[in-house]
Amino acid sequence: MKFILSYKISLFAVLIFWMFQSFFISASFADDYAIKRKAMIDAISHDAALAESATGIKKFSPMVMEALGSVPRHEMVPDNVKKNAYENRPLPIGYGQTISQPFIVALMTELLNVGKDDNVLEIGTGSGYQAAVLARLVRSVFTMEIVEPLGLRARQALKFLSYSNVEVKIGDGYYGWEEYAPFDAIIVTAAASHIPPPLVRQLKPGGRMVIPVGAQFYTQQLLLVTKDKDGSVRTRQILPVVFVPLTGKH
Repeated sequence: MKFILSYKISLFAVLIFWMFQSFFISASFADDYAIKRKAMIDAISHDAALAESATGIKKFSPMVMEALGSVPRHEMVPDNVKKNAYENRPLPIGYGQTISQPFIVALMTELLNVGKDDNVLEIGTGSGYQAAVLARLVRSVFTMEIVEPLGLRARQALKFLSYSNVEVKIGDGYYGWEEYAPFDAIIVTAAASHIPPPLVRQLKPGGRMVIPVGAQFYTQQLLLVTKDKDGSVRTRQILPVVFVPLTGKH
């Protein structure tokens, strides 16, 4: 009887020790990620100042920076690159796709100039990171991903992180998402050879689209597309970029 009681007490002690150890390890990782996230924000600010002559933006708005500083990027990349999650560079996420450089995410978000009541369409969900950033700034994000495994993984990650105002659709983003159009803003995170006409049609008058345009696997131009109240469209080149190609049957 004493042996059984002693065994139970020992087992309980081991369990308590394991729980405390797990807690402190988790807290240590959280602190490490917080430090790295702060360094990422500093790197974005540095790059913004350097690119001012091209973008016309010396620094990004506090709301955009706060959104990037709040999203747990390490939860939205594969395990093998988690340690690099907060480096200011693109990272592979599988299936020949990448998660964009944080500076580019910040720049594209800033250029959209979104508000809290806006509905935004994203083409190229990827890891779900850009959608998560936008979700902190707008009413709703509708995001499309043509690579099904990526779309499903992003949907799961966004749900796990409680981004309830993001809806993910598996499909060809070239044709947009007519069901929820028109959109206050559209962001395309893959390079197209031209600006897709369906996306222009689905952009509200007064709305903005940010899209990289150019040849596949070469330097492209990041464009800001604005649609005037009368429906006319204007484009402005922002700076050279390199994105994976926009794929589909178009």
